[in-house]
Amino acid sequence: MVKAVQGAGVVVTGAGGGIGAALARRFAAAGARVVVNDLDAERAEAVAGETGGIAVPGDASAVVAAALDALDGTVDVYCANAGVGSGGSEAAGEDVWAQAWDVNVMAHVRAAHALLPGWLERGAGRFVSTVSAAGLLTMIGAAPYSVTKHGAYAFAEWLSLTYRHRGVKVHAICPQGVRTDMLAATGSAGDLVLRPTAIEPEDVADALFRGIEEDRFLILPHPEVAGYYQARAGEPDRWLNGMNHLQRQWEETR
Repeated sequence: MVKAVQGAGVVVTGAGGGIGAALARRFAAAGARVVVNDLDAERAEAVAGETGGIAVPGDASAVVAAALDALDGTVDVYCANAGVGSGGSEAAGEDVWAQAWDVNVMAHVRAAHALLPGWLERGAGRFVSTVSAAGLLTMIGAAPYSVTKHGAYAFAEWLSLTYRHRGVKVHAICPQGVRTDMLAATGSAGDLVLRPTAIEPEDVADALFRGIEEDRFLILPHPEVAGYYQARAGEPDRWLNGMNHLQRQWEETR
């Protein structure tokens, strides 16, 4: 694994903290050259300084060109990690829905569009999508987040089935609760559903590296999510009843 990553050019978006910072640290420790991207320039610089990486602050949707310059023209691994945890229902404002779609889905599409020509020409490249278990299941109280994370998972799946025979590796990371600022922002819904089994960002990075070593598409830092996913597919009404029970519990505590 270390041999595969050593010297590789790696981009991690949303790497100023949380899962992104943990991924940047893990890749740097394995000998990769890491571009640290975040909207917050100070946080990007701090993580880059800590890891010996290169800070490229700014919008994750437009980072590829600058990252290619910083890495002498070659990006070997792209971690589409930046995301927004938009809560709300169908009544959330159109601006909320548009931002969730742009950051959680279209930023991934734009990065793939920019990187794939080079990867296909070389016959090698790795796209890592931080999705969330919400992309396989759902999350109460967060329609924009749940819907767009389903989109992010669908896009990662499509990339994998379309280009795996041409040397492109794709990984979809789908954790439940992770102790980050995003978890703190989920409020009472997160307290009910996510916080009891929350893990550290470093656990997510460990899970990704195990998945890369085993050449697995689906990365589940919470292994129990596999059972929930099977239940959702095999007995959807039973699964929906269980989720509705959580919804009612949440409504009673609000």
